[in-house]
Amino acid sequence: MNKRRVLEELKKSPKKVRFEKLCTIAGVFGFRLRGGKGSHRIYVRDGVEELLNFQNVGGKAKPYQVRQLIKLIEKYGLL
Repeated sequence: MNKRRVLEELKKSPKKVRFEKLCTIAGVFGFRLRGGKGSHRIYVRDGVEELLNFQNVGGKAKPYQVRQLIKLIEKYGLL
């Protein structure tokens, strides 16, 4: 999976990202599943202070959560 291409896809259409795909992408960028309850999944990464909290809504991820992942990737230079 090409990280740069994946990041560009996320930026183009944050409203159309499937929940499971977002979880997979988080893993590609080094985030690991810490847990969660119900429809929520929490991801963490060494060296990143912020947590990622993804919510499954009808099989899709919330757009603001996609943008949070994009912001962290850019902020911490995870490419």
